[in-house]
Amino acid sequence: MSPPLAFIRAQGSVITDADGHDFLDYQAAFGPIILGHNFPEVNQRVQEMMARIDLVGVGQTDVEIDLARKVCEHIPSAEKVLFCNSGSEATYGAVRLARAVTGRKKIIKFQGCYHGWHDYLAMNVITPAEKLGMRDPLSAGSLEEALRATLICEFNNLEDVSRTLQQNRGEIAAIIIEPIPHNIGCVLPQPGFLEGLREMTRENGIILIFDEVVTGFRHSLGGYQKLCGVTPDLTTLGKAMANGYPIAAICGKSELMDQFNTRQGGCVFFAGTYNGHPFACAAALATIEVMEKQRVHEHVFRLGEKMRKGLQDILQLLKIKATVAGFGSVFLIYFLEGPVNNYADLLQNDQELFVSHRRKLMDRGIFQLPLNLKRNHISFSHTDEDIERTLRATEEVLATTPSVRE
Repeated sequence: MSPPLAFIRAQGSVITDADGHDFLDYQAAFGPIILGHNFPEVNQRVQEMMARIDLVGVGQTDVEIDLARKVCEHIPSAEKVLFCNSGSEATYGAVRLARAVTGRKKIIKFQGCYHGWHDYLAMNVITPAEKLGMRDPLSAGSLEEALRATLICEFNNLEDVSRTLQQNRGEIAAIIIEPIPHNIGCVLPQPGFLEGLREMTRENGIILIFDEVVTGFRHSLGGYQKLCGVTPDLTTLGKAMANGYPIAAICGKSELMDQFNTRQGGCVFFAGTYNGHPFACAAALATIEVMEKQRVHEHVFRLGEKMRKGLQDILQLLKIKATVAGFGSVFLIYFLEGPVNNYADLLQNDQELFVSHRRKLMDRGIFQLPLNLKRNHISFSHTDEDIERTLRATEEVLATTPSVRE
C-alpha cells in the first residue's frame, strides 16, 4: 500500500484515510498526540474556551497565565515562559536571545538534530554520507551568512565540542541540542555527555539550549531535563504539551527571559498575532492536568517497554540482525547492527528495507511513517491489545521478508 495522503477521521489510537481504511497510529503527528486523538477532556476544555473568548490580541488571558504557571512549576529551567505557535518559532527566539545577551554570533548544533525550518538551524539533519562533515542546508534559498555562523558537532562526542570551542574561542553564543535526537529515531545521550555540555557552556559563558519540543511533555512533565538532572539555560517546548493543538514555548532563567521586549526595557523582539491563543492554551492546560491526575507516563512507558521487548524477541526468534531503539513511549527498529551513538552510525541503516517494512505493516493496518529513521510514538489511548496486534503484524512481515533473513 502507498502511504495514505488524505485522512478524514482520528479517534484514540486510530486514524482513518479517505478510502475508509483504519490504521493503528504510531506516527502521532510526529509526536504531539500523547493522550490520543480527540481526547475528550482536551476537546471539552477547548469548547468551553470557544464559548467564552476567542482572540483578543493584546495583553494576556487568564488561561495563558495559568498555563505559564504550570510550565514553570514542572520544567526545571523555567523561571519565566513565553508562548508561540511552533517549535521553529521557539528555537528561532532562543537563538536570537542567546546572540543578544552574549554579543556573539556563532551557534553549535549537532549532526542529525532538527530544530525547525529557519536558516539559523535548518542544516545537517539527514545528511548523505558524502556530505558528512560539510555544511548541508535543508533548503535552497538558505542565507549563506547564516549557514556559516552555525557549527556542526557530533552527538555524544565531547572532544569534538571542546575542539570546536577552542577553534572559535569567544565567538559561540549558544549550544542547542535535542537531549535525545528523535528526528533520527532515538539516539540516547551517553552518560556524562549532557553533563559535559553543561560544564563547558558555564565555563565559556555560552547559553545552553535544550530543544525539548519532542522530548518535553512526552517523556516527563518536567521534560527530559528532569529525568537526566541537567538544567539548561533555555528550553523550547511544543508538540505533546497540547495533545495536537498548535502551541510552543520558550522558557528559561529570568535574567535571560527578561531581555525579551515583552517586558519593559527588553531589547529582543518577540511577537506574534496568535501567540498565547486561548484555544491552544486551554488545550495545553487540559493536557498537562490530565498528565498530573492520571498515570499517563506510567502507561505509555510500560507499553513502550512491552513493545521494545517484544520486537527484540521477534528479532532473536527470526535471527535477524537489527537494533531496537527507543525511550519511554518511543520505539523503532533500525536495520543495522548496533550500538548507535550518533548519526554516522545510522548511515548503515538499510533505508530501503526500513521503508518497505513499514509499508507492509500498513497493509496490515499499522501506521508507522514509511520514511527513513522516523520514530514511532505510543499514546495514552493505546492498549495492550494494540501492542500485541502490532507485534503479531511485525513478526508476520519480518518472517516473510527474505532480505533480512539471509
